[in-house]
Amino acid sequence: MLTIRPPEPSDRAAWDSLYQGYADFYQVVQTPEMRERVWGWLQDPAHECQCLMAFDAEGKALGLAHFRAFARPLSASTGGFLDDLFVDPAARGSQAGTQLIAAVRAHAEKHHWSVVRWITADNNYRARSAYDKIATRTAWITYDIKL
Repeated sequence: MLTIRPPEPSDRAAWDSLYQGYADFYQVVQTPEMRERVWGWLQDPAHECQCLMAFDAEGKALGLAHFRAFARPLSASTGGFLDDLFVDPAARGSQAGTQLIAAVRAHAEKHHWSVVRWITADNNYRARSAYDKIATRTAWITYDIKL
């Protein structure tokens, strides 16, 4: 039995540990100041970035999802972008990732978003096998301009 909910101030340490695990997985150097900034966004109801966390029956944090709305001018609609999804390696197989995505989807449906979109690394095979069961892989290729 998992509980999916937004993080509360008392979840800060658990969120920090999970988010550090996510950064480590993608080999991104992240400072405590960076995580403090993101945590501030998540605690600000006016900020676009939102978070849901998965907790087991004992209240242990198992995973997190960061997401936000984005404008889709071509379709004159609003979509949702799932920026970060991470499940503690010890909790893989618990359905935490699937349930987090389902909760983001429910949020999207409630807010009449037209799509929930995300990207993942090509070599993230375990996650991709789960994603292939719940979403449609697109033919779009992403590009970045580093600033």
